[in-house]
Amino acid sequence: MGKPLRIGIVGVGAISGAYLSTFERLAAVRLVAVADLDAARAAAVAAEQDVRALTVDELVTDPEVDVVLNLTIPAAHAEIALKAIAAGKGVYGEKPLAATLDEARAVVEAGRAAGVRVGCAPDTVLGTGVQTARKAVDDGLVGTPVAATATMVTPGHERWHPNPDFYYQPGGGPLLDMGPYYVTALVTLLGPVESVVGAASHSRATRTIGSGPRAGQAVPVDVETHVTGVLRHESGALSTLVMSFDTVASRASRIEIHGEKGSLVVPDPNGFDGAVELHTLDDDWQTLPVSAGYRDGARGYGLADLAATPDGVTARANGDLAYHVLDVMTSLLTAAEKGATVAVASTCERSAPVPLSDAPRV
Repeated sequence: MGKPLRIGIVGVGAISGAYLSTFERLAAVRLVAVADLDAARAAAVAAEQDVRALTVDELVTDPEVDVVLNLTIPAAHAEIALKAIAAGKGVYGEKPLAATLDEARAVVEAGRAAGVRVGCAPDTVLGTGVQTARKAVDDGLVGTPVAATATMVTPGHERWHPNPDFYYQPGGGPLLDMGPYYVTALVTLLGPVESVVGAASHSRATRTIGSGPRAGQAVPVDVETHVTGVLRHESGALSTLVMSFDTVASRASRIEIHGEKGSLVVPDPNGFDGAVELHTLDDDWQTLPVSAGYRDGARGYGLADLAATPDGVTARANGDLAYHVLDVMTSLLTAAEKGATVAVASTCERSAPVPLSDAPRV
């Protein structure tokens, strides 16, 4: 049995709680330090977790830290990742990999040059939901995939988030915020994307915070808040994507996959599990038995998977996948702006499937 990967967290805001609760049951990783621009918040989390509170610069150079878990806002993702890589640390970050494609490329290239691993959320695709659906596709249950749909609509995060500003600034918006879950799932299911076409809009110049101490305060909107597009996969399959902070609700399945032999309903890619349903030419809808993926998955399983992946083997939630997903999304925004088809310059390998198993172990 190998030693657990020693983790230092930069950024202990809201999302960190999900990782911290998961770490308690992941033997492949061990938290050793935390840092945050708010020193008091870092100190409180450190005391709760019985680890050290450091400054950001101290943490990324600390000899007791193997991998920096980067949970900062998207605008800071690249800066923190590059600091950690320069110090010889592996990096695993929240999505997106960086706020811009150029920054993301710099992170991936720096990691490759330094010989350290770069990983990135979302790791939801490693759970039983998407992995059971992937196995169904790979086993030919729908035949050759022809098309897919992915739909995420919500009236906006300002209704519940006390500090929603970054959702409406560059690096945010429905596509870059929620799109990584959906596009990563589509790439996991159908392979990389070669070109995109799309359209986008925004309905309001400001949003009003609905909860917390800033309730009633207006937040400026500097991104497109409704984005729709078609992704052409290298396989030939076409995925139709709708991502919106401008609409109320939908009865559409989060993701559907369609082939000439059958159709598949895939559960919410923002979660790790959920029912996978199949309709074939001969049979009505049926729920497939869970057949692949990490059982009881939660935020942090991608980091544990990285810890358990042997040297020389690519971890599943890897930087190249995250870079391609960001490339697809930024290309879609460019296509919407130009009103033209845009080629996606990057590609990636489909990550290895996850056999039905418990948490990754080193």
